Amino acid sequence: MDHYIDIRLRPDPDFSEPMLMGALYNKLHRALFDLQENGIGVSFPLCKHGIRARTLGGHLRLHGTRMSLEQLMAASWLTGMRDHTNVSEVQPVPADAKHRNVARRQFNTGSPSRAKRYAKRHDISESEAREIYANVAEKRIELPFVQINSRSTQQRFALFIEHGKPQATPVAGAFNHYGLSPTATVPWF
Repeated sequence: MDHYIDIRLRPDPDFSEPMLMGALYNKLHRALFDLQENGIGVSFPLCKHGIRARTLGGHLRLHGTRMSLEQLMAASWLTGMRDHTNVSEVQPVPADAKHRNVARRQFNTGSPSRAKRYAKRHDISESEAREIYANVAEKRIELPFVQINSRSTQQRFALFIEHGKPQATPVAGAFNHYGLSPTATVPWF
């Protein structure tokens, strides 16, 4: 993780920033999946938390080695997004950068299908399961998210993203095809 690329969304009167970030992130996911790349991580320097302002912002930063980032950019995955983005060259990470884990967080949202599966697994009625999930669903989720289409399952879902606390030393590890890791860190600056 010694290099990075900054991708910034340009303001657009026709499309909201979250919509554009969703399209950009979906394209990135497809490229990472198609390349079977597990050495590129992501961060969102302008992300916002809170019930009313949970957005990833308009800045996506890709982290990796120079070679892995150049290979990704050679795949021309940004087709259709070039008019909506400003893309930097591959650059070295600043020497004084901190490090941060960027990971997926999953929540029990109380959907009817989840309640139905829970009832079946625990041999209780669906109404009991809905009641259990209603209590869980009342909790407000404050993390930013993006609507994503999984390349492997073809399912559409909300991908909640959590930036861990900055730390002084990096943690090595693999990244999934969303550029996220439960343990590995990316440079934060």
